[in-house]
Amino acid sequence: MKIKKIAALGAAVGLLLSGVSIASTASAEPVSNSYAAVGSDTLQDAMNALTNGSSASGSYVRVLADGKSIGNFDAFGSAAIQAKSNGPFFARPNGSGAGRDALRRSIDGGNWSVSGNVTPARSITGQVDIARSSGGPGASANADGRLLYVPFARDAVAYAYKGGTAAWATLSASQLKGIYEGTITSIDGVTVKPRLPQTSSGTRTFFLNAIQVTTPSGVADATNTTVPENDATVLGDGEIIPFSAGSWIAQANNVAGVNTVAAASAVQLGSPVAGAAPFTGTAPSLVANASYYSNTTFGRDTYLIVERARVQSTFTYTGAAAYDPVLANLVNSSSLTSLTNFGNSPLAPGSVKRKFGFLAPSSTTPIAAYAQG
Repeated sequence: MKIKKIAALGAAVGLLLSGVSIASTASAEPVSNSYAAVGSDTLQDAMNALTNGSSASGSYVRVLADGKSIGNFDAFGSAAIQAKSNGPFFARPNGSGAGRDALRRSIDGGNWSVSGNVTPARSITGQVDIARSSGGPGASANADGRLLYVPFARDAVAYAYKGGTAAWATLSASQLKGIYEGTITSIDGVTVKPRLPQTSSGTRTFFLNAIQVTTPSGVADATNTTVPENDATVLGDGEIIPFSAGSWIAQANNVAGVNTVAAASAVQLGSPVAGAAPFTGTAPSLVANASYYSNTTFGRDTYLIVERARVQSTFTYTGAAAYDPVLANLVNSSSLTSLTNFGNSPLAPGSVKRKFGFLAPSSTTPIAAYAQG
């Protein structure tokens, strides 16, 4: 995986600590002694920082679950992960869609597998508690739904490209549509080759919806299950790929671990929003551009998905899991000890997320999704 974890730190008392400066290093993936989170590549680095501890905001911040560590698993890496002590090894959920589906199998007891992953299908009941998602439920929103999408942060999607000319920096949505439908094969006299991240990527889905492409054409890896999102090093000359603005900022600011932006010669981030770049400033001090993030086509809220009955005591159904006040607190945006908090204080999780290229979500209201039964 392109992004390495921030090293897990020593035991802490309470949920948030401050005033300690800790450097980022790589480490092995955790086995959680409380909750396990999987899914979106776009959110994983900010979540790594929050769950393992970070001083990116100027003060040391770490979110724990009633004093216990949270296991946050990257979207890419080894084929299999073990989320809980003595739990099964199962196929790594690689992206928003896979994270959501793994959570659903963890709830309903169905076997879990990932297309193209050699790990055998197996039951993962109780192994996943949180799914990271770079998009909302869309048409699956349902007032009686058993899943709850809790806003995490505001991101935006742009595109990364290598080579080209100055005209490539400001491709419009209609130009991008033509490129990904195969009707535009060159820009400013230079051949353009569209690429897409793997099929479970929320960024891929969001980008194609934003440019109104249903079936990509002329995209060599349109059905791939392996190309990571937000990795600038996958691009060759003349290639273009959707890219999270937040991930670009975090990498360029060198807070995300391995910096693929710096490692990718001649790769740049383009803007499909007229008159607004995705960020302002220069690395390593890039800042998310609110004008770009607020765009209704390319700006997006991101989410943490949980089982609704575990975090809303008033929601019950036959066979529902018991209400869990610790998990409920972890997705309570008004709590300073919450993963979804977006406060301004250097001690608040929101201050860490800002350093990773995110802004406050447009709404803090959770969205129920998927019909009962």
